[in-house]
Amino acid sequence: MTGTESTADGIDTTRPHPARVYDWYLGGKDNYPVDERLGQQITARDPGARRAARSNRWFMQRATRHLVRTAGIRQFLDIGTGIPTEPNLHQIAQRTAPDARVVYVDNDPIVLAHAEALLRGTPEGMTEYVQADVREPGKILDEAARVLDLDRPVALSLIALMHFIADDSGAYELVGTLVDALAPGSFLSLSAMTADYEPEEVRRGIEAYARGGVTLVGRSHSEVSRFFEGLDLVEPGVVSVKDWRPGLAEGETPIGDEPVSLYGGVGLKSR
Repeated sequence: MTGTESTADGIDTTRPHPARVYDWYLGGKDNYPVDERLGQQITARDPGARRAARSNRWFMQRATRHLVRTAGIRQFLDIGTGIPTEPNLHQIAQRTAPDARVVYVDNDPIVLAHAEALLRGTPEGMTEYVQADVREPGKILDEAARVLDLDRPVALSLIALMHFIADDSGAYELVGTLVDALAPGSFLSLSAMTADYEPEEVRRGIEAYARGGVTLVGRSHSEVSRFFEGLDLVEPGVVSVKDWRPGLAEGETPIGDEPVSLYGGVGLKSR
């Protein structure tokens, strides 16, 4: 895709968008020159950025397999969905549980333009797309309740999203509001960037995003763990995404022993 200004569909092509930069990292084609330029700037400073994107995607898949196969979850609320990249979350879930219901949420019009790919689920299950920002938890919950039964367990998926929300913008409060609305037996699956492993590379990446007008926050292990306060962490706890239950991997390719600067974890709301 090409373009230098906002389109009739409301897609702003003058500024990079995290979903489109992530798509570029993964080798997708649903991005614009402004996104590619930022991706190139970041990978020039941090060659591990693309590895991290792949590893993060695989974490989502492993976490979803655990939630469906072991925890028996049949409802998912995936906020910050991003541009469809197969296999999508509903495909992972519905392979085991054809009746699984999934609500996807994103704020980028380009994701909306491709949302049809997110709605091709099984006849037994259901998939729906909501155009909203994580900063609108009330709207998200109201829309999700049309598809999901919030009185029953739901897996809330916040994959590579909260590092775009600063503490002073209410990052922890937003997650708390969403988790509080879910029934006991629900789960939070979350990954977020950290500077613990590669501080200099992450610092340069944060600066590159800032020049593109995008907020990016690198949190410590304790700061990422704070998102799970009040929840029972599933083993192995909050770890680098590449180290979270590798036994659940399917179709992953080797990425080497270098660190991946994203923490991931899954937590149970037991009461």
